Amino acid sequence: MALATQDIDIAQVEYGTAGYHRHTESLSAHEIGRIRDSIDRISRQTRPEVVFEKDTEVVRAVHGCHLFDETSARLVRHPLLLGLAESIIGEPVYVYQFKVNLKQPFEGAAWPWHQDYTFWRNEDGMTDDRAVNIAVLLDDTHEGNGPLQVLPGTHELGLVETAGRAGRSGDWRQHVAADLEYTVPDDVAERLRQEYGKELIVGPAGSVFAFHPSIVHASSSNRSPDRRAMLLITYNAVSNAPRSSPRPEFLVSKDTTPVTAFAGTTL
Repeated sequence: MALATQDIDIAQVEYGTAGYHRHTESLSAHEIGRIRDSIDRISRQTRPEVVFEKDTEVVRAVHGCHLFDETSARLVRHPLLLGLAESIIGEPVYVYQFKVNLKQPFEGAAWPWHQDYTFWRNEDGMTDDRAVNIAVLLDDTHEGNGPLQVLPGTHELGLVETAGRAGRSGDWRQHVAADLEYTVPDDVAERLRQEYGKELIVGPAGSVFAFHPSIVHASSSNRSPDRRAMLLITYNAVSNAPRSSPRPEFLVSKDTTPVTAFAGTTL
């Protein structure tokens, strides 16, 4: 489905001002069902793309599913998601990252305050933050089950102070665990929260959001009996592709071929 001019204008204005945007269109219950079935099946497999909560066998995330799963491969070409990304970036894009963050009932741990672009610049050599995260809620998401939290407007600050070291860490596992390699210190995040406010990324399953690579964000632990799964596709401008990255293909796609939308409007 092509985005209406009005929707494009709204997305560009909200994204440019706040660093995030809740889209007016959603994926259907049928589409969400297909995606969830794929992710549930992958989560039961033993493979490096499946990451667990610290010292447990509780699945925390799955990565790079578009490289081996047919439904995920088709999803990145969805006209709704791709159209939103292209309207924000303003040029052809490719899939830089694909992941699903899962917070199991009462067990899903928090993600500390951070900025995605810090990882992409330091670890992958990405020159600019001309990429966009397209988020799809796979479960109904509310305040109690660990939603994403963003500090609107902080994307305009560039990279803020981090508690990580400069330069490549050499261990990609520190980029997907609860103990992240690069974090925004709590006191800095609290000062920014007081200045910029905080918004929760909540809504029914199928809701679609876009958020900026440099926006300061985090998420709380899941304190509820409801799972919280959020799918994230990072589309990067083809002209902004890093020359090389030492991280595995399932974390950073090396294929920079522009993505094209599939024919039709649904999976």
